[in-house]
Amino acid sequence: MSRASSFLRAVRTTVAYVLWLGCALAAVVLAAGALLVALQISRDFVAADLLLRAGDAVDLGVFAREDGVAQFWGRGADVKNALSNWGLAAVVWLLAGQILIRVIRPRPTG
Repeated sequence: MSRASSFLRAVRTTVAYVLWLGCALAAVVLAAGALLVALQISRDFVAADLLLRAGDAVDLGVFAREDGVAQFWGRGADVKNALSNWGLAAVVWLLAGQILIRVIRPRPTG
């Protein structure tokens, strides 16, 4: 294997894992944010507010707590919406990360 080819494999592997880490981090933010909503943690806490705003940013709009793909009304609707929509979004982020890592990372040779 040439030196350039080896370098390219290392770059592709690194990029794949960085993208996977970003997708996994988005999933963790969404899961933690849904937990904060379920536990009814006040947004007065700076960390809780930051985490919820980060969750709003990575839910892609499709999985928003207010107007997401799953909508509940009535008692406890905000908790159900957060758990279902952000839970689905976390799964989508993890699947996207797996797809990216399989597409970008080079196949082992041997």
